[in-house]
Parts: sequence; C-alpha cells; structure tokens
Amino acid sequence: MSNLKYDGFELEYFDSSTNFRKYQLNLIKKFLKSNIAEVGPGRGGFVNYYKKYCKFLHLIEPDRKLYRLLKQKYSNKKINIKNSIINKVQIKFDTIMYFDVLEHIQNDLKEVISAKKKLKKNGYLIFSVPAFQIFYNNFDKSVGHYKRYNKNDFKNIASKTNLKIQKLIYYDSFGLLLIILAKIFKISNKNLGKNIKVWNFFIPFSKILDLITFNKFGKSLLCVFKND
Repeated sequence: MSNLKYDGFELEYFDSSTNFRKYQLNLIKKFLKSNIAEVGPGRGGFVNYYKKYCKFLHLIEPDRKLYRLLKQKYSNKKINIKNSIINKVQIKFDTIMYFDVLEHIQNDLKEVISAKKKLKKNGYLIFSVPAFQIFYNNFDKSVGHYKRYNKNDFKNIASKTNLKIQKLIYYDSFGLLLIILAKIFKISNKNLGKNIKVWNFFIPFSKILDLITFNKFGKSLLCVFKND
C-alpha cells in the first residue's frame, strides 16, 4: 500500500453512493462465483450489494483499523474477515475483487501475480481503478494513489501473467466530465461529501452516456481477467 498516511477519510462518502455501487454490481455480477474474496474492502460499503451472489465470502483487509470495523459490521459463518494480504491467505477462490485498491499498491504487477496464485482454474480476477493518468490530481495524492490507469496497463499485465482479459471497459463518463470541469475551473475537494452526492445523483445519466459512447471514456476502468 501507499506509504502516505492514509485513514480512508473518503470511504464513507463513496459507500453512501448507492447509484454508483448498483452500477458497479451490474457490470460484474455475471463473474461472481461461489467462493469470493474482496481485497481491501475498506469499510465494507460494497459488501451488501454483492454478498447474495456468493456462498462464502472472504474480506481481506490489511489495515488494522478497517479490519476491526469490518469485524464489528460482519460477523457470521458465511463471511470470513482476515487482517492480511492476499499472498498469505491459504485457500483459493472462484472470484477475487479489487475495487479502487490496485492504485494504492506501488508494485501492482507483483500484487496481480500474488492474486493469480490464489485463484482457481477458470476463476475471475476483477479490478476497478481510476482512469487516465492525465487527470491525476491532488485528491489522488491525498488518498494514496500511485497512479491512474488506462487499458494498455492491463493489456501489459495480461501479457506478463498469462491471464485472459474477459472484459475491459471505461465507465462513468459523466464522472469523467466532472473531473475535467474541476480541473479547468480549479474546483477544490473541500466539499467532498456534497460533490459526491451530486455525482452519485447523475449516475443513471452516466450509464446512458456510457452506452452511447460504447464505454470509450469514463472516470473508472474495469478489467476482468480469467485464469484459464
């Protein structure tokens, strides 16, 4: 993870973004199989949306504070919570997910290789990351992002790991428009909560815009690998 002191201050705002979470689920639900792991789930804001698709769920959270919070929120036999990193987990999974996590890891290729080793044959490895390095900004820096990604980054990862790309799309084009406007007019993130509420309100419009533009642009990038 990033060496920056990072307390996840923004997670609560994004976890309340129900329109965005539902959109993310719709993009990945066909790849969710029986035994699922989410790496770096933070406060667990996405868990309630996808947990019905799995028989067993493992939340792998290396941050101690967030781990303790997850233990308080989710304590049952179907949800196993570990304060660990992926390469120290002893079992293999049908699906492993990283949602807005990979950008926090300096050696991302090493992380993907570690995750692949914990993936069953024909299993899926799912990443959602911020898109387009040109829009790297102070907010990215403040939350410990090393970079933003484009499609070629994941194509290069595929070539080095022998993982097969099943889905590679940009999404949330309206969110990207907001980032562009913020950069042009130098809008600060001081009212982060309010800004996220406005962005989340327009997600249904963003979904339509994504369809019209054939997912050529977006605030985020989704990659689904298959372990053949």
